[in-house]
Amino acid sequence: MTHHDDTSLTTEVEDTDVPAGFTDPGVADHEPRQADVDPKADRRAEWQVAAMFGISIIGTVIALVGYFTSDLDGSVASVRSANLWIGLGIALAMAGIGFGAIHWARTMMRDHEMVEERHELRSSDETRAAAIQNLKDGAADSGLGVEKFGGVRRRGLLKGSLITALAIAPLSLLVPQIANMGGDWDISKFAHTLWTRGTRLARDPEGTPIKASDVTIGSVFHVIPENLYESEHWIEEKAKAVVLLLRLKPEDLNIQPGREDWSFDGIIAYSKICTHVGCPVALYEQQTHHLLCPCHQSTFDVANGARVVFGPAKRPLPQLPIAVDDEGYIVAQDDFAEPVGPSYWERLTHIENEEA
Repeated sequence: MTHHDDTSLTTEVEDTDVPAGFTDPGVADHEPRQADVDPKADRRAEWQVAAMFGISIIGTVIALVGYFTSDLDGSVASVRSANLWIGLGIALAMAGIGFGAIHWARTMMRDHEMVEERHELRSSDETRAAAIQNLKDGAADSGLGVEKFGGVRRRGLLKGSLITALAIAPLSLLVPQIANMGGDWDISKFAHTLWTRGTRLARDPEGTPIKASDVTIGSVFHVIPENLYESEHWIEEKAKAVVLLLRLKPEDLNIQPGREDWSFDGIIAYSKICTHVGCPVALYEQQTHHLLCPCHQSTFDVANGARVVFGPAKRPLPQLPIAVDDEGYIVAQDDFAEPVGPSYWERLTHIENEEA
């Protein structure tokens, strides 16, 4: 056996001088844009920006025309057509202003690199005066008034198109709201829906009735009254009567006092209209038995009377009492016991009057 002695190896590291800092490279040389040196390019950029503002104006007109000329005959197609033109107009109105402002800033506004040295919180009077002058120079470079290419030229085309676009763009949003302010204020209509005793629950939008055997555990059906399309104002009635039909394991369902006969073998129905601001509640999580409103994340526990477990909603979803008829179809026992949707003035008054 041979024994070897280990020898430690050491390496000497020579001290090197570490620089105290880096040399300030300064600001790179400014590279002028084409519009800065070519009058034709500058004029072309101005027309491009004005054209985008013009598209915004056209978009506003499209939205207003689409709103006032749409023939809403109660059909889904007419509603979709109106929404298409109004939405397209609003999109053009807003996008035209946005893209026009961006293109204006990129092609014609000041783009010189500037360095401001760190100083005390309050600048000196000289610095403050220089800052104000910079703002004035920036306004001048934006085209509001600038000496360029040998003469003074104010961009009247840009100012006019911008002011016009900004002035009328809000009309695409405000006019429909103002026009509808004089609508029907009979709030008693919110207290009742098309659901009556014996009305079959039907699939939305086909309108085909649902049998209890069709509803498996964990399934969810979007439901309307079978006679919905017989109503002259079926769109308005649908907005109040839409329902979610679910089936839980009977042992998972905690029956609320006074509602012992409102469900059938774990099948239960709740209003689809969120009690916060009326958005459609449609996201169901089978494991937790929670219904989620996609608008503001109000969450309802369907296994416990659809009580609120999270979010801004303050009331549980109204429950529709259901039963099964002789042919096996699911039917309503009656209308909702309370008004559907968000709370409104005099809501409790209606409930108290009916109970009396």
